Amino acid sequence: MSTYFDAFDHRRALADYPIGEAFAQRMATLSVDALRALQEQRLASLLARAWQVPFYRRLWGGQGIEPGDIRGLDDLPKLPRFTKADIMASIEAHPPLGDFHGTRPGEPMILHTTSGTTGRAQPLLFGPTSREIQNILLARAYRLQGLRDDDVVQSVYGFGMINGGHYIRETILHYTRALLLPAGTGVETRSAQQVRLMQDFGVTVLLGFADYIRTLAQVARSEGIEPGRDIRIRRILGHMGRESKAEIGALWGGAEVYDWYGVGDTGIIAAEGPDRQGMHLFEDAHVVEIVDPATGAARADGEDGNLVTTVLFKEDVYPIVRFDTQDVTHRLSGPSPNGWPLARIAGFRGRSDNMVKLRGINVYPHAIAALLGADDGCTGEYLCRVRRDAEGRDQMRVEIETARADDPALEHALAERLRAALGVTIEVSLVAPGALAEATGVESRQKAIRLIDERGA
Repeated sequence: MSTYFDAFDHRRALADYPIGEAFAQRMATLSVDALRALQEQRLASLLARAWQVPFYRRLWGGQGIEPGDIRGLDDLPKLPRFTKADIMASIEAHPPLGDFHGTRPGEPMILHTTSGTTGRAQPLLFGPTSREIQNILLARAYRLQGLRDDDVVQSVYGFGMINGGHYIRETILHYTRALLLPAGTGVETRSAQQVRLMQDFGVTVLLGFADYIRTLAQVARSEGIEPGRDIRIRRILGHMGRESKAEIGALWGGAEVYDWYGVGDTGIIAAEGPDRQGMHLFEDAHVVEIVDPATGAARADGEDGNLVTTVLFKEDVYPIVRFDTQDVTHRLSGPSPNGWPLARIAGFRGRSDNMVKLRGINVYPHAIAALLGADDGCTGEYLCRVRRDAEGRDQMRVEIETARADDPALEHALAERLRAALGVTIEVSLVAPGALAEATGVESRQKAIRLIDERGA
């Protein structure tokens, strides 16, 4: 019987997408021209596969594009971008999996879904090769960020149908020698139990989203367990977004904090390295463009725009060509401080599709995280509510958790801080620690809710 393992050549994949010291050596000797040639080769193979998929034939053919019109990287912007909305339309027309994939008879397929927060959950489909290469790339990031063979790792990414916890578990077990505690979210393993596990097993590395990692530090202290003394976390590797890495590290007794970026469809796209000067794009695996959300025009270095990616290794079940993540970031200018041929991005800066325009100013709810400090008694938890006033103007109120919830002076100071940083007046309401937990879902969700739109239709 043919199995999952027969469909995947792990030695070939590790040679094509090296990790650890092999990755460092490859980057030290790979020129910009050689990297581009590798991308061209992999893109040609990907495009040939994508033309076999009904979704792309319809998307590209509808714009008069034929096989052979796209001859390489320079022609890639001629292809239309697609977003999650296009995938969901495919699913609506061809339930339950849509027509954006191309399974072959007898080929194994891995199915996960998104969380479905905004409606129907989106299927996330992988073949053995694309699944394992994305695991290899995440292991590359973890090794780059200092993960060691003797580490004890606790992952607080969620399980169930969503991809996160499974992805991290496979990465650690398949491509590192670290010991893994797959604890999941606070729903799957109670927060108080999570910190006890860390203490009992001597956890040294914590993986997850910044929101819940911060919450766990607070829970530990409430349980009489002091991070840095009773739990010696040395590395936090996860999704930090606009959060202060220094503040997160301090909560855990001075742990070093590293960020990485990816989405469910693509796996990891970029990661911080020891240089801490932006996220290195894994350009042997992705062609990344930063574009204007409205026009699709390329953005210059330093200018925020949507991250659009073409995933060079996804040739089996679900090819991805010019997927607009609608995540906002920008390229950093200048060469890599490591001498690598890889470009760098600033990391996640917000979402263009949940951006709120207030009096002509674009406000991204995730940007508010960086403006809240522990010195103000803030827990780091907040929630933005948008409403429309009687005059038809959009208004935003930010509810902020703080131990000083009854301090009018702090409320005024935070409102002024937001106005100065964001360029627009935003109402601030202070609430007690823990008051927003149910609304944000910080202990139960993979990603906490930061925006509630109360404007109606």
